[in-house]
Amino acid sequence: MENSKKYILAIESSCDDTSAAVLCNTKVLSNVVATQEIHKQYGGVVPELASRAHQQNIVPVVHQALAKANIDKKQLSAIAFTRGPGLMGSLLVGTSFAKSLALGLNIPLIEVNHMEAHILAHFIEDDAQRSPTFPFLAMTISGGHTQIVKVTDHFTMEVLGETLDDAVGEAFDKSAKLMGLPYPGGPLIDKYAKLGDPTAFTFPKPKVDGLNFSFSGLKTSILYFLQRETQKNPDFVDQNINDICASVQYTILEILMEKLQMAVEQTHITQIAIGGGVAANSGIRGRLRDAEEKLGWQTFIPKFEYCTDNAAMIGIVGYLKFNKGEFSHQNIAAKARYAIGS
Repeated sequence: MENSKKYILAIESSCDDTSAAVLCNTKVLSNVVATQEIHKQYGGVVPELASRAHQQNIVPVVHQALAKANIDKKQLSAIAFTRGPGLMGSLLVGTSFAKSLALGLNIPLIEVNHMEAHILAHFIEDDAQRSPTFPFLAMTISGGHTQIVKVTDHFTMEVLGETLDDAVGEAFDKSAKLMGLPYPGGPLIDKYAKLGDPTAFTFPKPKVDGLNFSFSGLKTSILYFLQRETQKNPDFVDQNINDICASVQYTILEILMEKLQMAVEQTHITQIAIGGGVAANSGIRGRLRDAEEKLGWQTFIPKFEYCTDNAAMIGIVGYLKFNKGEFSHQNIAAKARYAIGS
């Protein structure tokens, strides 16, 4: 039985979180994430600073992941890493480290698509979450992506719709910035929205064909709304912050849920899984739970630590690919743009 245990070291460095995890088959033994605080003072991620911070963090993070898992590197079966999509400078750090370590240990190297990993995080063995059965619809919602994906099996995925401009996480963060909230503002909008009236203010929803999304027009309408109201009352934002946040969040969630309902009607698939950093938003989680009761959907929401960027989700894909014998060559390069299924 011991021989059936596969130990995968996973590395994630696509944006501003350096993460390493160790999995034994589908079970997470450790999942270490080093967040980069430096970006807060700039109101967003600065790519050059992110890649430098990854260089500082990657060795201690990997060391900590191995120590927490109580695994020696000689026990590792393979190394999985995020090849893309993401910030090129950040991806290069994780890719170079993974290639070097795999070469030094003479074990297989496994490339992972970051967005596929957000979807397959649902297959991590954990008491706090359930796994969907195939086929299911996945909605990936993060700072860089907004997609609806039809998932037929672990590695057969079809993108049915995606954002034409800003991602949903970007819409949250940029709206928060317009209100004067610090970066990252998305979680703050969620926090204040709980205290406000979602119908206090109305924002237009963009009309986009099919299952695609657009958030840039919404962001512009929020900007003009705030400019107009603060001209009349300079303290408008401070006096109405809860209602503004609730109204902005309500509009964004309406856009997401309308497209999701369209996807269900088109595919007749009622198993819905979400993934990505915005999946941590309490509003979207609440709306999905409501859909279970009202629409008869089965919804799957990952454990909080598997929503935001983390290496455990890279590790589960690494394990699934290991079983298929899908390994990468040492000449593999990072890809800033890396479509699902490519």
